[in-house]
Amino acid sequence: MSATTLKISDQLRRRIALAAKAADKSPHAFMLEAIEQQTRLDEQRRAFVGVAVTARREALASGEGYAAGDVRQYVTALVSGRKAARPKAVTWRK
Repeated sequence: MSATTLKISDQLRRRIALAAKAADKSPHAFMLEAIEQQTRLDEQRRAFVGVAVTARREALASGEGYAAGDVRQYVTALVSGRKAARPKAVTWRK
């Protein structure tokens, strides 16, 4: 494991110390956890965008999709605990 130096303001250092104490952690452990969490969020965001780009490419290639209103009704019904028929794909381009 290698060491890295972070230059942070005195104000941020105090905030970190207070937050770390409240979490019953050392400031070092608190900062490592914060960096790990932000790194994980970035990785998830990039994976999500990758899936979205692939889905868009597939939708454009197929010319099929779902009407937004139909999808909204379906999801709303499911969230409300009601049974709902899945929307049918429609061809929007030939």
